Amino acid sequence: MRNINFILLGGTILLSTFGFGQDTLAISKKDIWQKASDKNLQIKIANQEFKSAQADYRQSNALFLPSITASHTAISTTNPLMAFGSKLNQEILTASDFNPALLNNPTKTQNFATKIEILQPLINVDGFYGRQAAQSKMQAYQLQTERTKEYLELEVNKSFMQLQLAYKAVKVLEKANKTGDANLKLIENYFKQGILQKTDLLSVQVRVNEIKNQLQYAKSNVQNASDYLAFLLNEDNTNKVYKPIEELENSIVVANTNTKLSDTRKDIQAMNKSSEAYAKMLQSSKMNFLPRLNAFGSYEMYDSKFLGTKASGYLVGAQLSLSVFDGYKSIGKMEKAKADFQKAEVENQQYKAKSQLELNKTNRQLKDTENKVNLEKLALEQSQEAYRIRSNRFTQGLEKTTDLLQAETQMFQKELEFLQAVFEYNFTQQYLQFLTK
Repeated sequence: MRNINFILLGGTILLSTFGFGQDTLAISKKDIWQKASDKNLQIKIANQEFKSAQADYRQSNALFLPSITASHTAISTTNPLMAFGSKLNQEILTASDFNPALLNNPTKTQNFATKIEILQPLINVDGFYGRQAAQSKMQAYQLQTERTKEYLELEVNKSFMQLQLAYKAVKVLEKANKTGDANLKLIENYFKQGILQKTDLLSVQVRVNEIKNQLQYAKSNVQNASDYLAFLLNEDNTNKVYKPIEELENSIVVANTNTKLSDTRKDIQAMNKSSEAYAKMLQSSKMNFLPRLNAFGSYEMYDSKFLGTKASGYLVGAQLSLSVFDGYKSIGKMEKAKADFQKAEVENQQYKAKSQLELNKTNRQLKDTENKVNLEKLALEQSQEAYRIRSNRFTQGLEKTTDLLQAETQMFQKELEFLQAVFEYNFTQQYLQFLTK
């Protein structure tokens, strides 16, 4: 899990320039998820993957439903066998057609055949298992799509909190800028009165410029966070910036969390279904050695004219077939299916172990961030009190300018660090809920 640092204290933040000449769109946490679920590109991709697997499953309906084809064939021939057969199909043979001279050297014969064929599968054991494998694959993609939506919900909430934190950082730095300007004005008065040296004035001016620079970068961060949220919502954010209606929480709510990986988690179920699909494919490859029973039938119409139906006949039958030897193809296919199934089982085991590892890590991280919030809160209160004392002593001429600047810098640093710690805890808590969902 990545920490999002909006203010790099003691360093430089490389961000783009932000301008406030844009349209500000107010957004609520309650509304953004509905927009994301309807328009997010990742969800659309997941839905199409599910539809693809669903289409594969529907293809297996051919295991039960008949295959019907219709064709119309036209020929013109002087081939002895084809000419005799065409006349026979057209039911126009006469005694003269048995003349050896005509049989051996027939005149040009035309034949138009309309044919309707039906193939009906009856018993195909390998196909049954193949259909079950396709069904398990479809169910796996459905579960994975649902998990994708859960992850997107987490990511949307995270980006919304990042945007809240970005605005909060701007607010803190604006307050720091205001305080810095006030201190600069005070130092300038003291300098004019000859109480302080020019080095003190220069130090304050440098500090004020640093705050203004950090404020500009913080405003850029607002645009960056807004752009990412717009990407998740699949909306055009040109010349626009989002502004959350709700402000970032400055407190945490400690709650008991589950530390055991749930087998009902959507991605875990999807992995189980995937392994099940490979198991069915292995069974299908084994059943490929069994015989297949299929029925067939056709109705045929013949004439010497286009689309004619002068003569007709039908054919029905059943076929029991068994592949005795196909050059090791079926055996190789079964060995490959077995290897794929064993690989899926190991991957499933690895995924569960890795998920439990991530869950344990996040549980520890939640406790660490809770402790960090408490310490940062205490440090903030102490820095605020230290700045108040030094400010009062400075006005009385009892503190150095450098000490005042240090206290001021530390106070605003601690406020930003406290807000960052609250953000980290709240997101870690949501991430933990995602891992145990």
